[in-house]
Amino acid sequence: MAGYARAAADLARSQLKQELDFTAESIDFLDDILVLVSESPEMDLDFEVRLWGSYLGEVLRRRYAGTWEMTQYPGGAAAVPAIEVRGSRLFPLMKVYRRLTIGSEEDLRAFYAMVTERLGKPAQVN
Repeated sequence: MAGYARAAADLARSQLKQELDFTAESIDFLDDILVLVSESPEMDLDFEVRLWGSYLGEVLRRRYAGTWEMTQYPGGAAAVPAIEVRGSRLFPLMKVYRRLTIGSEEDLRAFYAMVTERLGKPAQVN
């Protein structure tokens, strides 16, 4: 997942002229990128979800010292990548999927604000 996240940051820089630096502030840029991606008639939904969802997940994983795991999405039959943080599971790829398919009501800024409110302070980096 970290490899996909790095690829997302590289693609954003080289083709979209956006700097994704794995900080909280980059979530605004990520949401803007997803708006552009969703408007593309050639969008490969599975690829875009893996790419940008991995980036969102890496921002959360790094902020809260979480871990990637494969787990069943609530109500789903298949295992999907998730971030485990302090006993909670976050599903960043599913969030990006919803952002791309549903639209602005699945805003990443609001999602990130909700997550940071519920999880509190970031992990201390030594």
